[in-house]
Amino acid sequence: MIDVPVYNMSGEQTGSMQIDESVLGRRVRIDLLKQAVVTWQFNQRQGSARLKNRARVEGSSRKIYRQKGTGNARMGTVRSPSRRGGGRAFAKLEQNHRREMPKKMRQLARNSALLAKLKAGQVAVIDPVNMSEPKTKPFARMLKAVGADKGCVFVTEAVNQAVYKSGRNVPKTEIRPVSELNAYEILRRRKVLFTRPAFEVVMAHPATYRQADESLVAGA
Repeated sequence: MIDVPVYNMSGEQTGSMQIDESVLGRRVRIDLLKQAVVTWQFNQRQGSARLKNRARVEGSSRKIYRQKGTGNARMGTVRSPSRRGGGRAFAKLEQNHRREMPKKMRQLARNSALLAKLKAGQVAVIDPVNMSEPKTKPFARMLKAVGADKGCVFVTEAVNQAVYKSGRNVPKTEIRPVSELNAYEILRRRKVLFTRPAFEVVMAHPATYRQADESLVAGA
């Protein structure tokens, strides 16, 4: 069992929660984590290069003049890369860089990432989180009090506009509902902070990070 400290918004430890390593796959799978991170990064590429090769340049495909008998060097079409206004040689065209990763592998990678953070002591629970309206200053003060001001992912049970708007301008801080967590975002920041309901969702539903009746669309 791994003990996870519970803090209030003032940074005082008020208790702890326990989670079994076997719930998260028992061990950290380094190779799977690398595959998940590389896949996520590849899928962020737009692949929207739009240089024009000779096939995309406007102009006739007719040979400019006959091959022999003119005394000039042989010449093809006006769209040749060797002519002014012609197409680009070896033009970089749009590409689909997307990579796929099976759902169960993504879920196991996410659990491995969280387990690695738990073993490193970089996970904490904040309870209660009283944010009735968006205010950045108390949110930033809370992060500093729990030692997460150098970078963290703050995980809520569901989309919480007050928390999101309070933390979106804090440097190196990501606000995510628990169902949208992935391995890359967990590993990207130094600390992972959960609200108590969000951490309870992880313990109860480690495969999906969402309750059975939850209708949020999430990338596992």
